[in-house]
Amino acid sequence: MELFRSPSGTRDWLPPDSERMAYLISAFAAQVELANYRLVLSPMFEDSGVFVRGVGDESEVVTKEMYDFTDKGGRSLALRPEGTASVVRAFLQHNPPVPFKAWYVGPSFRYERPQAGRYRQHHQVGIEALGPKDPYLDFEVISMLMNWFFSLGLRDLVLKLNSLGDDNCRPPYVRELSSYLEKNQNLLCVEHQQRWQVNPLRVLDCKKEECIAVKENAPKIKNSLCPECSMHFETLLSCLDEHKIDYVLDDYLVRGLDYYTRTTFEVACASLESSQNAIGGGGRYDNLAKALGGNDTPGIGFASGLERVLLACETQGILLPAVPSPKVFLADITGGGKAAHMIHVLRTLGIACDRAFDNRSLKSQLRQADKSGAILAIVVGEKEKEANCVQLKWLFPGDKDRFIQLLTVAADSSRDAGTNGRIFSPESDEPEKRDIIERYRLSDVLPEDLAYSAIKEFFRNA
Repeated sequence: MELFRSPSGTRDWLPPDSERMAYLISAFAAQVELANYRLVLSPMFEDSGVFVRGVGDESEVVTKEMYDFTDKGGRSLALRPEGTASVVRAFLQHNPPVPFKAWYVGPSFRYERPQAGRYRQHHQVGIEALGPKDPYLDFEVISMLMNWFFSLGLRDLVLKLNSLGDDNCRPPYVRELSSYLEKNQNLLCVEHQQRWQVNPLRVLDCKKEECIAVKENAPKIKNSLCPECSMHFETLLSCLDEHKIDYVLDDYLVRGLDYYTRTTFEVACASLESSQNAIGGGGRYDNLAKALGGNDTPGIGFASGLERVLLACETQGILLPAVPSPKVFLADITGGGKAAHMIHVLRTLGIACDRAFDNRSLKSQLRQADKSGAILAIVVGEKEKEANCVQLKWLFPGDKDRFIQLLTVAADSSRDAGTNGRIFSPESDEPEKRDIIERYRLSDVLPEDLAYSAIKEFFRNA
């Protein structure tokens, strides 16, 4: 019988890659929560209208890439192609106070040709800030994205910026652009020869050679910005200059979504292919809340694809931390019950540990201990069980010597919460303490209660 495989354009994330993805998310959360952005989790599917009205009914995301379907109740639904419209819909539905500052993480779905770092199901992190029109909020959002990338160690990044104006100054510009495109429509790519009138700005976003050549001489929106939009953009640029965040102005940066107004931005990574080198971007969407049926509520945000960021880290040789291996591995050849008890005690003490199951042989369990990445193996046989002792096998040279130095500290400590044996008193038990430590040097065997205290002390100081 043929085995099922993951659908085209998707992939399974297993350790250690899944752990590196988890690290990206935790690093992102740590960065944005410094600025009081709080987690929002929205559904993976929405009423199709959330994206048709929000993203734009003529955008490629809606017309070509969105997974939409009719459910068993006859409702028109769509898998989430991007996060902003969902967060704004949630904001309008629940009406939290403004400023509303949220971050999100989750899968997004787009039907497009699978390629490196781009999947039909991919994972995004992002932030959204709703309420203020303040250009200093634009700076905060952009700096959050750049600070996250810098914290990962990424370099060779290019921050691209543009302003798309607002409802006052953009319509005259679109008319001017349309006039130019009409005169040059025969030079456009085949698709835009037919569709340039639907949304002229989409031509500026086209990556085909024909459209790239035409737009070089196209009118530029920066020459059409109204005083308010010009002041907004200049304030943002001044703030970036003041904080030494480098950027380049890109007159053709319109992004792929129709809801953007004023500030748009994108971060490209030079180590990726030039046609697919964007690792994050966003912009202001002051009309989106109204388009979704709410009151006028300005907003700005960004999104970043985790697969693309991970690929950028790999191309630059950045080794992201994986989830740490267990520190201790329990090998129990007395039936497994002793391991269950010791695992419980050690984890209660905050020590990561693992064990074998199915009553395997000692050789098999120690082989599993080696593969686990643990530093220490604790072996319990019948003799150790009877004597309430354990045998320690250090899996890396030098750890035993460091451990012996801590035995005296552990032996002199008071009773440790979570253990059930006697802890030594330095005054009455000094000879016995020295005797046990010397026996450990020779046999690797320790009383169970002393082992707990010493192991905790060892890993706390590791």
